[in-house]
Amino acid sequence: MPDQAKRPNILFFHVDNLGMGELGCYGGGVVRGAPTRRVDRFAREGLQLWHYIAEPQCTPSRSALMTGRHAIRSGTHSVPTGGETGGLVAWERTLGDILSEAGYATACYGKWHLGCEAGRWATNHGFDEFYGPPRSYTECLWPEDPWYDPTRDPVCYMLEGQKGESMRELRDQQMTREVRRDVDLEYSRRARDFLRRSVDAGTPFFLYYNHSLLHLPTIPRDAFKGQSGNGDWADCLLELDHDFGELLDWLDELGVAENTIVVCAGDNGAEEQVLWRGSPGVFEGSYFSSSEGGLRTPCMIRWPGQVEPDRVSNEMVHQVDMFTTLLSWTGCETPTDRVIDGIDQGPFFRGEQEASNREGCLIWVRERLHGVKWRNFKVMHVRQMRYDDELHVLPTPHVINLHTDPKEREHHNHPYLHSWITAHTRPLMKAFEDSLKREPLIPPGAPLDHVPTART
Repeated sequence: MPDQAKRPNILFFHVDNLGMGELGCYGGGVVRGAPTRRVDRFAREGLQLWHYIAEPQCTPSRSALMTGRHAIRSGTHSVPTGGETGGLVAWERTLGDILSEAGYATACYGKWHLGCEAGRWATNHGFDEFYGPPRSYTECLWPEDPWYDPTRDPVCYMLEGQKGESMRELRDQQMTREVRRDVDLEYSRRARDFLRRSVDAGTPFFLYYNHSLLHLPTIPRDAFKGQSGNGDWADCLLELDHDFGELLDWLDELGVAENTIVVCAGDNGAEEQVLWRGSPGVFEGSYFSSSEGGLRTPCMIRWPGQVEPDRVSNEMVHQVDMFTTLLSWTGCETPTDRVIDGIDQGPFFRGEQEASNREGCLIWVRERLHGVKWRNFKVMHVRQMRYDDELHVLPTPHVINLHTDPKEREHHNHPYLHSWITAHTRPLMKAFEDSLKREPLIPPGAPLDHVPTART
């Protein structure tokens, strides 16, 4: 096992509902009403990915990142609604579990969204401490709803907990518009304290920081209100940029920036609700869909001396690859007792090779396979461009060349039908089908002690 003092630290800065057209380094910034100077500078200090594919909802996205497995395998392929229970079963192994067992100090601040009952919290999956909402930020709008009755209906409080203890509701922090507005201040305060304690103890750390922006409702803190001159949304973009830069400064102050892997990435594509709508940039569509605007989100990686700086790539990387790559970089073994979809991208990220180790991936939206990506092509069996679009099951698959049609408008209206692509996409589908013979899917809402058992 590597020397603990030499193990790299990890700061994974997860941005909620970050479209490809928001940040300056991806064509946004001033175009969206506010410069993002700190993020843009950070992008030049490492690798900037333009083809980072996420699962296009908050819960499946976080599940894929934490487990290295498509969320369809874990029964976490949809955001729970209403009174639904479920989340990760105890059998699942997360980055928190594995890094904690390897001696890392671990903390999760912000939205976990992978279960909100005993046994399913972040602190049940390897994290030493957690602070965040039980589910998501839309619940801050409940108290303003004239039909909402807190004596009858559920009340959302912020939570905190430590490993080995029960989660605690903070009754003085009901999720209101004001609490939601200022929540990242508390995330930042706790993050700085966690980093200080870890460094003082000489312990490598994994900080999983889930920033609340740009999730609806986008409400800027008082310090940023009106600062952009372009409304609340642009003020929030300034705030996001500031908060990320503040964490980077804290790594410098603690003297650990050189040995810290920093990833800044979105959890899925842009928001579609009109009051808080985001931008997919050069692409089209929104989260909760199989469009490139739903699947692609910014991702930047910095590790001084290891990841080549000032590098931009359109090579494909899937969210599940972060699991496998980060484990490899920390000297930890990827689990071999379950199906792992992630691929180690270490040589590509370091700049030892120009090509990604991934050529394709399956596109899941909820429980349905919408299509398959291969290099710059998509073979689509279902069409859905935006959050609230009706699903269109296609009579014949549409093959889209994303180099010539990044907005996915042409379908068959081009001189090349590209039907040969299925020779590459069918084996990806077949490999997934074969994997189900070894390990069946965990059903949504599976009990905590569920263990997938191979068919005989």
